[in-house]
Amino acid sequence: MTSTLERRQAAANGIATWTIGAPRLLAGLDRHDVLDARLHLDTHGPIPSVALDRMLQLLDAAGLAGRGGAGFPLAAKLRALSGSRRHVVVNGTESEPASLKDRVLLRRAPHLVLDGALAVAAAIGAQRTTVAVHDEATARVVRNALAERVDGRRARVAVAGGGFVGGEARALTRGLDGGVPLPPGFREHGTARGNLVSNAETFAQLAVLLRRGARAYADTGTNAEPGTSLFTVGGAVARPGVVEAPLGTPLGIMLTAAQAAPAQAIVMGGYHGSWHLPLPDIELSRAGLARAGGTFGAGVLLVVDTRTCALGELTRVTSWLAAQSVRQCGPCRFGLPALARDVDLMRRGDRGAVEVALRHARAVHGRGACAHPDGTARFVTSAIHLLQDEVQQHVHTGTCGRPLLGRLPIDGGVA
Repeated sequence: MTSTLERRQAAANGIATWTIGAPRLLAGLDRHDVLDARLHLDTHGPIPSVALDRMLQLLDAAGLAGRGGAGFPLAAKLRALSGSRRHVVVNGTESEPASLKDRVLLRRAPHLVLDGALAVAAAIGAQRTTVAVHDEATARVVRNALAERVDGRRARVAVAGGGFVGGEARALTRGLDGGVPLPPGFREHGTARGNLVSNAETFAQLAVLLRRGARAYADTGTNAEPGTSLFTVGGAVARPGVVEAPLGTPLGIMLTAAQAAPAQAIVMGGYHGSWHLPLPDIELSRAGLARAGGTFGAGVLLVVDTRTCALGELTRVTSWLAAQSVRQCGPCRFGLPALARDVDLMRRGDRGAVEVALRHARAVHGRGACAHPDGTARFVTSAIHLLQDEVQQHVHTGTCGRPLLGRLPIDGGVA
């Protein structure tokens, strides 16, 4: 039987990459499967050596926010570092099953990620640099890339466990230090312990910024959020893949380019994100999605078309999220399974399940040891509000009459 990990590997190897506008992170991938050291330099050129003060100036000018979900500015992380022992961690675990962008970068353009990570490590005098991934196949690619570099001895590759929650920054560093890869039961940021953790795309973006400079970096995107970003586009689209597009690109342009089917909803930000109407004017940026009531998250866009049962899709993902709990706190151990049962009862037409689900979502919010309960509650609550007509149809007839087509992937590939 094919494992989830094997399906993730196959998906990353076969996923299409394309761009809206000129490529930066994905430059050269239209011609080459993998950019080795020579092809990387031919494509991007050498990276300049930059001291910490200059790096912070560039980051401030570009406003480079993390691309892993929280969107924390990289400059703020660097300034918050404390302690004499510094550890740079590339979080390439990408535990979000709907996202493949970091895995594509590490598999196909590993030197761009390493450029950014090793530049940071040199600037802050880090004693360790670790590239953390979830699978051995990605680890082999990164190890080969390190072997090609004169500075490759400064970094190591670690295959990390821990599942969905294990990709959380504090859980990841805890596992790398020999502990159990679970989020600690406090909200202290990892920078207080000398750990600078960012996802693979963030380091690749830094490598682009160091080469281009702040002014050229800002020649695309919005004034407040310059540059491009990677999006994993999937669901009911004829052209799924990892897409590089300027920040601020309208949702309608992305859906047209992806050849999306008529949609009843768009899931934005992944499974800690939210459900939205497919409004073409929504701006794909952190500010634009916030105005629309959503979150940027990991840059995931999934189309739920009019042919599938949206409540069935919601039930499937909510059950998966509940199963990803590490059960170290009450909201995860009891609240999320209860929420998953509520959603399944909604799908079955239970009249009282909606209010119970909303009550359980409110009960888990803000009470977990990590953000997993909050993200799951946001995902479910936004769907309930958006899908009111379908919920009522299920209440009145027990079904919407549409089959469950599995548009929202839970096995590590784009549907």
